[in-house]
Amino acid sequence: MADHLLSSLERLVKRHRTLLLGGGETAELHSGLHAELISAEVTHELELTRRALHRRLHPAR
Repeated sequence: MADHLLSSLERLVKRHRTLLLGGGETAELHSGLHAELISAEVTHELELTRRALHRRLHPAR
């Protein structure tokens, strides 16, 4: 699970760095939105990991 989480976060960082490479005015205009998108994606990955951990620690009976 930890490996999956770390891999997912690494892919997220690479994807968003690629988006920022364009730079310029467009990047500045969308920086707030970009930060919100990154935050939402990280939150999603953390929630998936929490659920997987919960299932592992508390298997259905």
